[in-house]
Amino acid sequence: MVLNVVKFGHPVLRAKGARIETITPAVKKLIADMLETMYASRGVGLAAQQIGEALQLTVIDVREATDRPSTLEIGGETRDPHSIMPLVLINPEVKKVGEVVPGPEGCLSFPEIYADIKRPESVDVVALDGEGRRIEFRCGGLLARAVQHEVDHLNGLLFIDRMDAKTKAELKPELDALQEETRVELKKKVPVH
Repeated sequence: MVLNVVKFGHPVLRAKGARIETITPAVKKLIADMLETMYASRGVGLAAQQIGEALQLTVIDVREATDRPSTLEIGGETRDPHSIMPLVLINPEVKKVGEVVPGPEGCLSFPEIYADIKRPESVDVVALDGEGRRIEFRCGGLLARAVQHEVDHLNGLLFIDRMDAKTKAELKPELDALQEETRVELKKKVPVH
């Protein structure tokens, strides 16, 4: 089922996700719905916060992004990043290992807003997959950027928090408008007694 993607200004985007201790049927359904939502939105990643759930869960699939390559190493061996797509990360831990480089980013919770964000080129990742199995890998390029962007979401951080002051100032009118639009939407949904 395609879920609603919450937009900037929704408080859940600032919530740190709770750890998932058990892979229940509800968690598996949420993963399937998140993948469907990500594909329908033409995104490369989606965090649970973006569909209104403050959990340590994200889905990623970089196969459609042919213009921005990714790298993958598992157990020190180079692998095809497509071999692990779609990627489900539960309770992920990320260690930055590469040099910090700027790169373009967007976010489904910030429609039509893009900016260059500085992030490490490579990261080591330890997480559980959708079946609850431990996975470990090192990734670079777009996959590393997507992992870091989504893990930020799981900790209540947004890509605007990583923008330089000049970029954020330039985007202020769009950000303010989006935040106000979200505030109005949320007000409509509050039941009046």
